[in-house]
Amino acid sequence: MKRVMKWMMVCLLIAAVVATFFFLWKRAQPKPVEYETLTVKRRDIEKRTVVTGKVEPRDEVAIKAQISGIIAELYKQTGEKVKVNEPIAKIKVVPDMQQLSSAESRVRLAEYNLNNIQDIFRRDSTLFAKQVIAREDYDKSHLEYIKAREELVAARDAYLIVREGVVASSKDAGNTIVRSTIAGTILDIPVKVGNSVINANNFNDGTTIATVADMSDMLFVGKMDETEVGRLREGMPMQLIIGAINDRRFDATLEYISPKGTESNGAMMFEIKGAARIPDSIHVRAGYSANAEIVLQRREQVLALDEAAVHIEGDSSYVTIHDTRRAVTTGMSDGIYIEICSGLQEGDSVRGNERVKEMKN
Repeated sequence: MKRVMKWMMVCLLIAAVVATFFFLWKRAQPKPVEYETLTVKRRDIEKRTVVTGKVEPRDEVAIKAQISGIIAELYKQTGEKVKVNEPIAKIKVVPDMQQLSSAESRVRLAEYNLNNIQDIFRRDSTLFAKQVIAREDYDKSHLEYIKAREELVAARDAYLIVREGVVASSKDAGNTIVRSTIAGTILDIPVKVGNSVINANNFNDGTTIATVADMSDMLFVGKMDETEVGRLREGMPMQLIIGAINDRRFDATLEYISPKGTESNGAMMFEIKGAARIPDSIHVRAGYSANAEIVLQRREQVLALDEAAVHIEGDSSYVTIHDTRRAVTTGMSDGIYIEICSGLQEGDSVRGNERVKEMKN
């Protein structure tokens, strides 16, 4: 019995060794290879580049205070639409005491001067009626009276401007009412009621009361590397993909290429702008991030082939047809397909990439 068991163990060991050698031999055998077949077809080929940037309104205006004072009222809020000359805020003037005192002094002097000249004019009018003085003297006296009267009006107006920021005869057009200079949407109101503001002058830009923009006219603004900007031309078509609205594409037209670049991370970048065509039904906010696809080159209905089937050796290119090389001349490529200028005809079948055929057990 022991002898039988011994022989059985030997046989199992031999069988295991044989099976192992057979498995290793089978794996070492070259696997059959087949190639996919590609057909030369006519198709459109486009060469595109992608530029990152943002969308912003073409016209964005900062509405400045024209007089110093304190914000008394705000008539609008961020996001509201405004028309040209529509009120946004009201400023309460805080008069400068030195200017106010000077204006008061000017009024008193003008009143005294007018009273004095008025007495002279009345006297001259009486004398002229009695033909005691000449017409020329009367006219001169009359002119002085008119000038003194106008000076008093001007002095009183100057006093009101210093004290209240506006004269009584033109309150609707005064500088105390801050009005929009364009029609559009209010993007920002950085002040609150009670804030102090200063007017724009030669020494400072003045306080911004509101920022207004026309949101119906949007631009794509981005920067492009110097290696590609040379291929751009104004008027090129663009397609915008806005990050917040990634299920839609919007047409645009390149309309500006900066003549001067700025250095960024060791590379020269050039600003570009494109006019975006966004439907009124789509709500776009200023500053949305966006990508712009720009068509650098386009070939319509040219002979084309999968670029992976074209092999390059030095300055020449070739494809394989039935184990035979055939020289071809290539043109533009979009990274997937390449234009075939000569060497092939429409409908020709070309060897493509290798595909290893699985062996059946």
